[in-house]
Amino acid sequence: MKAWENNIRKVVPYVAGEQPNKANMVKLNTNECPYPPSPNVRKVMEETDINKFRLYPDTNAAPLVKELAGFYGVEEDMIFVGVGSDDVLANAFLTFFNSDKPVLFPNITYSFYPVWADLYKIPYKTPLLDENFHLVKEDYYVENGGIIFPNPNAPTSLMEDLSVVEDIVAHNQSSVVIIDEAYVDFGGVSALPLVEKYENLLVVQTFSKSRSMAGMRIGFAIGNKALIKAMNDVKFSINSYTMNYTSIIAGAEAVKDREYFKAVCSKIITTREKTKERLKERGFSFPDSKTNFIFATNDKLNITELFEYLRSKDVFVRHWDSPLIKDYLRITIGTDEEMDILFKYVDEFIKENM
Repeated sequence: MKAWENNIRKVVPYVAGEQPNKANMVKLNTNECPYPPSPNVRKVMEETDINKFRLYPDTNAAPLVKELAGFYGVEEDMIFVGVGSDDVLANAFLTFFNSDKPVLFPNITYSFYPVWADLYKIPYKTPLLDENFHLVKEDYYVENGGIIFPNPNAPTSLMEDLSVVEDIVAHNQSSVVIIDEAYVDFGGVSALPLVEKYENLLVVQTFSKSRSMAGMRIGFAIGNKALIKAMNDVKFSINSYTMNYTSIIAGAEAVKDREYFKAVCSKIITTREKTKERLKERGFSFPDSKTNFIFATNDKLNITELFEYLRSKDVFVRHWDSPLIKDYLRITIGTDEEMDILFKYVDEFIKENM
């Protein structure tokens, strides 16, 4: 080993879902929206003056923040924006989780949390979910350096009742509690109304799912003004120009189009409920999803073999090797036509293996 290699920060990185690029594939593995963004986004992109690209973007992303504030009914200085919710969450870890006490997040959850904790040298503990994949709220009554969990959870798809969320926030007012709501628009109940009541609460959302803009990388947090100022202080200490001009203007237009947003969410929810019934008919079981995906298992099938079979047919779903969830597939909700293709090959596999 060379001397300089001793000083390299060594981490185990987050492993994103596979990003295949095949003709006629059915991609149901990364929870992307199957529908395009609002037509308003296309319009503003076509009308954009390319000369704007030679200038630095607004460091505060003011047009986007203004639209978000109006949509969610909060003041503009209660909003932080970042390059996808991953950027927002990483910034929040760096800003708020600086205690010697461990940060708490569930043992089955978004797998980026331990990566950030290791990267920033943050101690953490992972309380177990119960046998039905629910949080055990009493496990969060202990001393801690902060708390974070998704609601609905990923990859389990389960939504905790808002009373559970509030109970955890109320019991931990000496630390920051972050609720990661990437999937809340698909039938969940947001914790945003609690922000005015609890100054230690930060709610994070994204444009990647319900607003069909994963490629634009837009995320945001809403919380107490002091929390948002602290996050901006850290952000501006690293890079003042994190969000590009195109994302700012396109994101603002997406928020303006409320009817399109509602329509897309409604279509995905409708397809999800149909998919639940089709899975049940084939012997699958799953938590009651309030997301744009279903976390499904079938005790009569080898799930790993099913995953590989679907992959061989260019139908991509998500599977983990983790012992806790190796018998589950996470299936993103696509269009009705994409789900028909999925079930065509599921049925072929069942016929060959049962």
